[in-house]
Amino acid sequence: MSNQEDLFKNLISHCKEYGFIFQSSEIYDGLSAIYDYGQNGVLLKNNIRQYWWQSMVQLNENIVGIDAAIFMHPTTWKASGHVDAFSDPLIDNKDSKKRYRADVLIEEHVAKIEAKIEKEVEKAAKRFEGFDEKMFRSTNARVLEYQKNVDDINARFKKALNENDLAEVKQIIVDSDIVCAISGSKNWTDVRQFNLMFSTQMSAVSENENVPKDKNEQILYKLFKESPDSVVKIEKTPEELTSLGFDLNSLRSREVTPDQFLEMTQYKCGKYSLDLINNIFNQKQKYVIEREQQNLLYLRPETAQGIFVNFLNVQKTGRMKIPFGIAQTGKAFRNEIVARQFIFRMREFEQMEMQFFIRPGTQKEWYEHWKQTRLKWHNALGIDEKKKRFHDHIKLAHYADAACDIEFEFPFGFKELEGIHSRTDFDLRNHEQYSGKKQQYFDPELNQSYTPYVIETSIGLDRMFLAIMASSLKEEKLEDGSERVVLSIPAALAPVKAAVFPLMGKDGMPEKAMEIMNMLKLDYNCLYEEKDNIGKRYRRQDAIGTPYCITVDQQSLEDNTVTIRDRDTMKQDRVAIDAIPVLIAEKVSLKSLLKKLV
Repeated sequence: MSNQEDLFKNLISHCKEYGFIFQSSEIYDGLSAIYDYGQNGVLLKNNIRQYWWQSMVQLNENIVGIDAAIFMHPTTWKASGHVDAFSDPLIDNKDSKKRYRADVLIEEHVAKIEAKIEKEVEKAAKRFEGFDEKMFRSTNARVLEYQKNVDDINARFKKALNENDLAEVKQIIVDSDIVCAISGSKNWTDVRQFNLMFSTQMSAVSENENVPKDKNEQILYKLFKESPDSVVKIEKTPEELTSLGFDLNSLRSREVTPDQFLEMTQYKCGKYSLDLINNIFNQKQKYVIEREQQNLLYLRPETAQGIFVNFLNVQKTGRMKIPFGIAQTGKAFRNEIVARQFIFRMREFEQMEMQFFIRPGTQKEWYEHWKQTRLKWHNALGIDEKKKRFHDHIKLAHYADAACDIEFEFPFGFKELEGIHSRTDFDLRNHEQYSGKKQQYFDPELNQSYTPYVIETSIGLDRMFLAIMASSLKEEKLEDGSERVVLSIPAALAPVKAAVFPLMGKDGMPEKAMEIMNMLKLDYNCLYEEKDNIGKRYRRQDAIGTPYCITVDQQSLEDNTVTIRDRDTMKQDRVAIDAIPVLIAEKVSLKSLLKKLV
């Protein structure tokens, strides 16, 4: 097992042991890729969200926030392209029955080759003095061979994705000798697309409610009633329909037109396509019966569409002038093919998104602006900058003319943390087309109306949580030979800002400690504890990332001073009780982070 795999397992174990993350419904053996945030996890998550929200809404006069509903009119997702295009390429290994995302298999294979290049560079840098990395990369035969392999795969992959050539995607996997991690074989199925949206129905009815009385209609009703799809197509020969009890002769002998039959059945059984009903009346050899399922809803796969459909509501009521942004945080749901890597890829997750509306033609300038602005936000947290990088998308989404990710080096490699996308006018233009309502902005400076372009920043809150935990969890060997586990979370994001301890649970120390606790808890989330010796209490707070531990002792009762211990340095200072709020505020307030952004 690699060192990184060990670190990741330790991280998962730490999250459970110290109340950060639990497996959802664990007493029932859990639910795949669904997690609950515990008492410390929810505090850290809320602090990350608040840091993002204040940096977006509070620091920018032209950005406001909303909270849109999870359920939206189903046509929203048709207009956004999710019904037709929101899918991932799926492939199975025939021997292990293991299911994979085909694009991830290829991306991980490329990442392994790129890792070989970096290893060659590191070896050469140690071997030669005055090492010229740029020259080495451009002249070393092995590096050039690796790079050519990467470029060739990426070029083929990009072309296959853009052309939706799933056979070529499979061929890339075969040609690259990619094997199943479980069986070790290359026995792959064909690649097929898998839509990621969860669907449900609104206004459920009882079994007997609205069931049609006509025998033919009852059969149609039964065929369609349980279908989970938004559009249902069923092909039946006359014989097959007859075997189900469908009386074609009776239907044709009715003195009604196809239009009348359509009108008669749509209320009870769903809306049937008129052309297909005509097939039944005209004695076609094969009948394709189609209908749109009534009351079908989707759990939103992204929060962005709630912003787009409220664009004019916000613009008009807020008297907003372009350029301006609308921010939102909230739950989203995706039926992931392969949900794995702890909370990195879940089926229920939380997004923090901002849509920035701009004049057409200025998207390149604003795209670069938001790339740098968002990187600055990440860097303000003090996480090693070498663990972050930009990665341009190989295939652009159906709505974008430019897109990149800020990737973070998780224990399992560099993966997407945040996306910055130039979405053009795709969303507003499509919502205008599908709704029949104009989604345009009148620009008083240009004296004309236009459909704004959009720059999107989209970050996964759960992934940000994982990135902070992964970069903060450390095992340190101390000078006395002992070890400690410390979670060096940025102090402003820490779940507990200060822990207050009486050295002993007697002689007035608990009362004095509670005075300090009551003073601090009005501004910060604090913790009071008097169980176990002081060393064990320090270690527990180190493990959950508490920046300060305040200890009340006998001297505190005499001169109103306490010992305050710093998590990172373990240094202990004697300070007056009255000085504690100012001292703590310098480090644990979100203001300490926000000041780095202005």
